[in-house]
Amino acid sequence: MAKNHYHSSGNSKRAAALKYGYKSGLEHTVADQIKSYEYPLNYEIETLNYIVPERKAKYTPDFVFTKRDGSLMYIETKGRWTSIDRLKMKHVLASNPGIDIRMVFQAPAQKISKASKTTYEMHALKLGINHVAKKDIPAEWFAECLKDGEEPKTIKTFFK
Repeated sequence: MAKNHYHSSGNSKRAAALKYGYKSGLEHTVADQIKSYEYPLNYEIETLNYIVPERKAKYTPDFVFTKRDGSLMYIETKGRWTSIDRLKMKHVLASNPGIDIRMVFQAPAQKISKASKTTYEMHALKLGINHVAKKDIPAEWFAECLKDGEEPKTIKTFFK
C-alpha cells in the first residue's frame, strides 16, 4: 500500500512542528523567527470569511500582525501551493478587498505545475499579493508591525 506522504510523520521537521501545534515545518520555522524578533506570535487567531461562488467559506491565515497604523497584516506560509490553495486565495482576496496578505514560500521559484512556466511568486503577484518572501519574514515587514507592549499610532483627525 502506498504511503500517504502528506500526513506522514516521517519528516522530522514536520513531526516537530506537529508537536508544537503547527501544520508544517515552515510554519514552525517562521514562528520561531517571529519569537526571536520579539513580536507577538498570533498563530491562526483570525478567521476571514470569503465567498466561493454559490457557497460561503472560511479561511484562517497562519499569522496575524497589527501594523503601526492599527491595520492588520496577514502572513500565509506555503511549502506546496496547490491549485485548490491558489483558488481559495483568489476567492479570499476577491471577498476582502484591500486586505494585506503576504506570502512566505519555501520555494518561491517553484513552478505551479510541471507543464507551467509560472512560479509560485509569479502567481502570487498575478493575484495581487505584492509581498512574497523565501523562507523567512523580511525585516522590513516586521518593521511595519507592533512589538509586544507597543500601541498603534493614533490617526489624527481634524475634529478630534
